[in-house]
Order: sequence, then structure tokens, then C-alpha cells
Amino acid sequence: MLKLKLIATSTFGLEAVVKREIQDLGYEDIEVENGKITYTGDERAIAKSNLWLRSADRVLLKMGEFKARSFEELFEKTKSLPWDEFIPEDGEFTVTGKSVKSQLHSVPDCQAIVKKAVVEKMKSRYNRDWFEETGPKFTIQVALLKDTATLTIDTSGVGLHKRGYREEAVEAPLKETLAAAMVNLSFWDKNRIFLDPFCGSGTIPIEAAMIGRNIAPGLNRSFASEQWSIIGKDIWKEERVNALKAIDQDVELKIYAQDMDPDAIEIAKENAYKAGVDDCIRFQLKRMENINTKDEYGVIICNPPYGERLGRKKQVEKLYKTMGKKFEKLSTWSKYIITSNENFEKLYGKKASKKRKLYNGRIKVDYYQYYGPKPPKK
Repeated sequence: MLKLKLIATSTFGLEAVVKREIQDLGYEDIEVENGKITYTGDERAIAKSNLWLRSADRVLLKMGEFKARSFEELFEKTKSLPWDEFIPEDGEFTVTGKSVKSQLHSVPDCQAIVKKAVVEKMKSRYNRDWFEETGPKFTIQVALLKDTATLTIDTSGVGLHKRGYREEAVEAPLKETLAAAMVNLSFWDKNRIFLDPFCGSGTIPIEAAMIGRNIAPGLNRSFASEQWSIIGKDIWKEERVNALKAIDQDVELKIYAQDMDPDAIEIAKENAYKAGVDDCIRFQLKRMENINTKDEYGVIICNPPYGERLGRKKQVEKLYKTMGKKFEKLSTWSKYIITSNENFEKLYGKKASKKRKLYNGRIKVDYYQYYGPKPPKK
């Protein structure tokens, strides 16, 4: 087995959540920086990480990191890396890039230099001047930050938020990775009642159901590195079989998803069916104001409208005031609400137990956490 450096990238604010997920998979030697978590693993770790990480954006194979203040330095140090150990003779590879506060600020030039350096490395290995690039795909990224170049190969392909179940979505949907993180940041567990009164296309309750049933989020999709010979199809097959065996089919979940839009409810039902959790979620066509339950110690996790569009701000402010009054009656429940509205606490009528800064796409949001009392021990 190889000893590899892997990087799980994440949305700003979710680094601690992704770190915990990596630790739960059994990997150590973890370093956390803004937007990325570096850890050590082997070939199997690539398959396992892609299948199981719920809140990460993608998994990268770290090839090297070095200072690069000139194109010559970037070329020579890139060429010295073991590209030929990972990319086969017929491998198709492209180079993407970004540069922040670095002397080498021309991204297209950096991409061209890296591409040339990798080709030269391949030439020396395979003794040929031309490569057809008809085989497995490899996406190399050169990321420059303050004159430090980090070179990686993307093992995921399409971002990890693409689970494969959400072909349809309502306007401004929440990313699946963020929804999973919201559930993991809450006090909900499979023994407690869950409610999303603004379910939209069902992302939050579906992610909760997948967590409750222990379904690997990447089980129903493919990854770029599945075609890599260095990992091998046997490892991928074994890890998929292990993931299938890990599903808890016997757990009884009490998950409720509500929305006032009948189209949204139909889309959510279809998405839940594709995710294999339609039997775990009870969908209801209902307005938030009409929540009516005698259950106690439940958990509400929701993504209400933000009022970003003109003309909707007053409606949303009124909605938040109504939420505050309605949710207050659920005195034993814990409530978790994400919104970009900076006056949320004032409108809701109560200061949050904890507030966490996150990003929903490019929108800066806060995750307001209102802790209820602990359920009595059974």
C-alpha cells in the first residue's frame, strides 16, 4: 500500500466538521487550514473518503508543495514530482489553476508550465514524444498562495455534493454537503424526532435520513479515480460492498418534511425515492404556521427564505417573527436555522445559543443554533 497525502476541501466554516468525518473513517496525521484538511492514507483511503465524506467538497491527491517565484522554478520542481507513478501512458490530463498574492499571478501561464513539465516527466518515463491521451482522466490543479505552489490531482471528478439523487430542485437549493453539515452540527440523532418546515426539494431531511440509516453519500455515483489503475477496481468494489453492508435497514426514523408549495413536496418525494430513504420521511403539504405536534425533545433544522430579492424582504421579516412565536411553544425542542438575514435574532425574538458563520454557495450566512433541554434518559 502507498502512503499518500490527501486533501479534503471544504466550504469555509466546515473544516472542523470535515476533520471529524475523516477521523471517524480512521485516518490520522490531520492538518486543518482554511478550506482544506490534509491527512495521510493509502489507495483505499481515496475510495473510502469519496464514498463516505458528507461535508467535504472534493478529495485531492497531494503531489507536492514548494516555493515557486519564477516559471523556471515552477517547471523544474513540478517535473521532479512522480507524475508517471500515477498517470498511465494513455492518461488524459488537464491542468486547472489559481493564484493568490503570488509573483506568478498569470494563471494560464502557470497552467501551461505545469502541463509542459508533466509531459516532460512522462516522456522520460515512456520514451516517446507524443501521448494520445485516450485513457483515464486526471485533473491536475496548481494552486499558488503567497508564492507557495501546491500541486494536486482531483480524485472526485464532479463535486461531492452531487450525490446522484437530486436531479430536480426548487429555486436556490441548499448544497447537499452543507445540509449534511447542518445535521452533524446539531444535537439530532436517529432516536429523536426531526422536522424541516421549509423542506423545499428535501435536501436537509434526505441528508438526515441518510445519516440516520448510515448510507454512504457517494454510494450512487461515480468518481474520476475509479478508472485509475493505481487504485484498482477491486478496491472500489470492496468499499462499495462494505458501504452496502453498513446500511442500517432496521432503524426506525421519525423525520417530517413540510412545505407550503405542492410542487416542492412532489420534487422532494422523488428525490427521497432516488436516495433510497422515501420510507424514512413523512412529507406534508403544510405552512410553517400550522405546525402542530405534541411530541417533545424534537429537533428542527431548516433553511427558510432569506429575502434576498427585492419585494420579499418585508414578507421574510414577518415570517421570522412568526417563526419565533411558533417555535417558542416547542419549549423542549432544539432549533437550527440558516439565513443570510443579519437581523434574524432580533426578528425571531431570541438570541441564539450559538451562531456559526458559513457560506451557502457564495452567500454569506449564519447558522443559528437554539439548544433545547436534553431528552430524559430512557
